[in-house]
Amino acid sequence: MLRNAWFPTVFDDLFDNVMPTRSTATCTAPAVNVREDALAYTMEVAVPGIKKEFCRVNIDENGNLRVAIENKLEHKEEDHEQPRHHYLRREFSYCNYQQSYTLPEDVDREKISAKVEDGVLTIVLPKMKKEEVKLSRQIEIG
Repeated sequence: MLRNAWFPTVFDDLFDNVMPTRSTATCTAPAVNVREDALAYTMEVAVPGIKKEFCRVNIDENGNLRVAIENKLEHKEEDHEQPRHHYLRREFSYCNYQQSYTLPEDVDREKISAKVEDGVLTIVLPKMKKEEVKLSRQIEIG
């Protein structure tokens, strides 16, 4: 494989060979913003380049909010007789992410909504009205 003399020097010196390779790359958690107003909590999850089909949001069996992102890379077979290009360095990582969040008591679990737009997964967690929130209850002793 013939390589330009400047390419390894520029990138190896710039990154000092500490960037992970494809085989050792780890998946990092996406950035998450959470804000609150009088009506709802809003989560914003950074999902640049991810289609909505690869994002899942649900309430798990423990009542927690589960966010899952599947980062798919289409692997296309190149024509091995006449390849169009080859990578000199490849640092994009493609992995899956899943996180569970404990929901506040005042979230109306039936009205949670989500959308993906401009690289951000936005999850709106509407609050119940104060009279609907039941923080305490009598527990029957058997």
